[in-house]
Amino acid sequence: MPVRSYEPLSLNSDVTTTRTFLHEVLPITGTIFSGTYGKYMAEDNIKNYTHGMFQSVYDYPYLSSSTNHIFDITCGYDESTGPLSSSAHPQNAKKINMYNQFCQVLLGFTGSDNTVRMFENDLKLDQAGQMNSAYIVSFSRLLTKDQIKKNTFKLTIGTGPWATPFASSSTRPVKVLQDANARVDGQGVNTTLGGDYGVLYSSSSPSATDVGCGVVFYQAGIAVITSSVFSSTGSTDIIADFAATYAAGGPASSSNLSPTEALAQMSISGNCDAIRHRIQNIQFNNSTEINSTIYFCRVPHNKFNYSANPTYLTGSKIRVKNVGSDTPISYITTVGLYNASNELLAVAKLSEPLKKTPENELTIRVRLDY
Repeated sequence: MPVRSYEPLSLNSDVTTTRTFLHEVLPITGTIFSGTYGKYMAEDNIKNYTHGMFQSVYDYPYLSSSTNHIFDITCGYDESTGPLSSSAHPQNAKKINMYNQFCQVLLGFTGSDNTVRMFENDLKLDQAGQMNSAYIVSFSRLLTKDQIKKNTFKLTIGTGPWATPFASSSTRPVKVLQDANARVDGQGVNTTLGGDYGVLYSSSSPSATDVGCGVVFYQAGIAVITSSVFSSTGSTDIIADFAATYAAGGPASSSNLSPTEALAQMSISGNCDAIRHRIQNIQFNNSTEINSTIYFCRVPHNKFNYSANPTYLTGSKIRVKNVGSDTPISYITTVGLYNASNELLAVAKLSEPLKKTPENELTIRVRLDY
């Protein structure tokens, strides 16, 4: 066996760590949500479950082998909210459970009696301006990766009539909900049990008096939209035809429902269909965090001038030397990282051999990503 020569690494001068963020722009068009893969409310890329607690949206028909899960959507309300909470309403307990589940996971409990915090539209979580009824969009980790990048989230939603939800008017505008006040450095962002979150506004430059329309939790990849987003401008009036009831196999009946009526009278999947019908576009940048350890492997002038490869020698003579006084030459092709017991832990291959002689020194930068 050839004799190996090891060069020790100093943790102070030869090893460092870095963190890099990679971002992707993800535009999701509303045609995927409703209409691309079949007739509305019966699309092949929309999956409803027997438990009826949420609805899943895919980018292709969900039975396809190449399909990808995009997000889940559900709705719910606080149990003390009237006139929504009633045992006579379809799936009343499940709507309350979905609301409480997301509140507990994202906001946690407060008070000595472990009162469940409720979603709110401000930055303080001070029990003011609560969103007692909301639509919840939980994005797939495939899309959000490690988190949604702050100040990039936009959700375009139509508040117009049911037949033409995106026909903007002065009282029924198309609203672009965005985390306009959030910044990457943490300004305009608050932190709770579910991680960092920012408030969604319908203005790109919200003032101190603007009311939020929801919140987006960046690490969790969850957007919560208040049902009051469908109020007409400058009024508490709720859109009268938020959802339309359908006869079996036929067109919409004349029984159109407001958001409050839909939440109370329709199933969760029916409410998911109604909100999907009004989503025109979703866009955000995701973030992938890459942590790296960088090793600066230094090759001094008086070391590693001879190869440890047995084929480097012929008859006990250096193969590449014909005259004994010639300068030794080696070619570095591989770097090995060893532990204190000289056990090989990692191997780095160079893109091309590096010539090494006593006349030069090399520093090879090895990066391990994880």
